[in-house]
Amino acid sequence: MPAYKYITCPRCGARIRIYRNPVPTVDIIIELGADRHIVLIKRRNPPHGLAIPGGFVDYGERVEDAAVREAKEETGLDVRLRYLLGVYSDPRRDPRLHTISTVFVASAKGSPMAGDDAKEVVVVQPETLREPLCFDHERILKDYLKRRDDKKD
Repeated sequence: MPAYKYITCPRCGARIRIYRNPVPTVDIIIELGADRHIVLIKRRNPPHGLAIPGGFVDYGERVEDAAVREAKEETGLDVRLRYLLGVYSDPRRDPRLHTISTVFVASAKGSPMAGDDAKEVVVVQPETLREPLCFDHERILKDYLKRRDDKKD
């Protein structure tokens, strides 16, 4: 049984239990052009490395809106969400805290530019990527490639 933490209400003195809940995030696989290159970022903040663009969902924000916002903030691209790839919830997926990510596939046109949490933007053919990715993004890319290949048949 987990040990719960409590705070005391400064107004009435009641004991209030503090809940530890997973934090909602979004990740966006952004396809550029007909050759299906995708946009990745090099993270400015820890954990450092290559990652799929994404971030935290703000309170009161729909996950779809968060995905569009995060794509714009990190890559400068206006995206069109095409479909939901999946939801990724392994408690170990993010070393900082327990997150649950809703992952979208989107399309965009233009030239991406690093912004916000992105130190650099990288456009790659996902099948040829050899560099490790942060979080569980290698698994997400593997799922994306499988679904993309299944659609070809």
